[in-house]
Amino acid sequence: MTLIALGLNHTTAPVEIREKVAFSGEILPEVLSDLKQKSGIDEVAILSTCNRTEIYCSLDEVHQQDLMHWLSGFHKLKLQDIRPFMYSYPDATAVKHLLRVACGLDSMVLGEPQVLGQLKSAYKTAVSAGSIGQLLERLFQHSFRVAKDIRSNTEIGNHPVSIAFAAVRLGQQIFGNLTNRTALLVGAGETVELTARHLHDKGLQRMIIANRTLERAQHLASEFSAYAISLDDIGSHLDEADILITSTGSQQPIISAEMVRLAIKKRKHRPMYIVDIAVPRDVDPEAGKLDDVYLYTVDDLQGVINENMRNREQAAKQAEEIIDTHVSQFMDWMYTLDTVSTVRAIRENAESMQQEVLEAALKRLRQGDDPEILLKELARSLANKIIHAPSVQLRNSSQEQKDELIRAARTLFALAPENKDKK
Repeated sequence: MTLIALGLNHTTAPVEIREKVAFSGEILPEVLSDLKQKSGIDEVAILSTCNRTEIYCSLDEVHQQDLMHWLSGFHKLKLQDIRPFMYSYPDATAVKHLLRVACGLDSMVLGEPQVLGQLKSAYKTAVSAGSIGQLLERLFQHSFRVAKDIRSNTEIGNHPVSIAFAAVRLGQQIFGNLTNRTALLVGAGETVELTARHLHDKGLQRMIIANRTLERAQHLASEFSAYAISLDDIGSHLDEADILITSTGSQQPIISAEMVRLAIKKRKHRPMYIVDIAVPRDVDPEAGKLDDVYLYTVDDLQGVINENMRNREQAAKQAEEIIDTHVSQFMDWMYTLDTVSTVRAIRENAESMQQEVLEAALKRLRQGDDPEILLKELARSLANKIIHAPSVQLRNSSQEQKDELIRAARTLFALAPENKDKK
């Protein structure tokens, strides 16, 4: 059996291809059960996200092509339309690929942690579907441990590389614990939503969301138990904000330096941290000159992100070294599976021969044959049966195969090295 990782991702396929081969979470259990019944597939799990669709399975080598045909057929696609975007990694390469995925080294954003949660979800789905066996169970658990090891022993996750996360992390550096702080988020697009999520994850308990459309603000606020206001009400609430993060599509500043000055006065000069992500800017740049105001633009954060990306790339080199070690450890274990199954087959074959010879001897013993003669014949017959198949293989092999088989036979049967000088 061969371990295979078959799929495509953001580096090999554009989004219009990725979306065509994606699996929704609702149908995955049925899909896994269907695949498990396919000839040659012992175990299978599927990771399907916006950036990748990957099938991890153990199967006979001759069925690898069948797996591609199945994938294209399931999605009603022509194989030639997706084959150029596909990759297929066997054994050690498949193990290394999964470990890199789990650690965020194969992600669009280097070192991002979300994919590990997606991988754990894929594993749980496969377990529920009954499509996980000894090999994939060990592989997935191994990948989870390696990801934890790399998060603990490198700095790959310590440097934010998204605007939203960088904004929140910088706020933590200014205020420390965010639990008792208030944030005012202006806008309701993807960046503001992601910022709200990061703030919520960091324990911030009070959030105000302002948007031109109050209904949209209310919709986003409901997810985080926040308070929704319109843009016209910002001035009335600005003094409550320890953190102000704004990202709208306005062509003119919506928060003037005077509005910030009045808010600081009402706050009795408690510091205010402002991140203006918008282009054009939402906050009058003059506000940054006021005492107790920390104003950052998207360009300021980009500098932080670029520096952090360099730090992540350095940490990624350490992570790759750790992964290589763990790939070797896993493959050592995987090879023992072949050894165990082969030893078991040899033992079962020998026991079958033993039983056959023994039954024949007992039958003759009951007929009155001489026990001593029977014992000698039993020993000779059993020895002949055991060496028959290896002898035939040696005789029928080619010269090149014969040399290899002879070396293997002498090792397996603990024979002394052949003395070729002996006449």
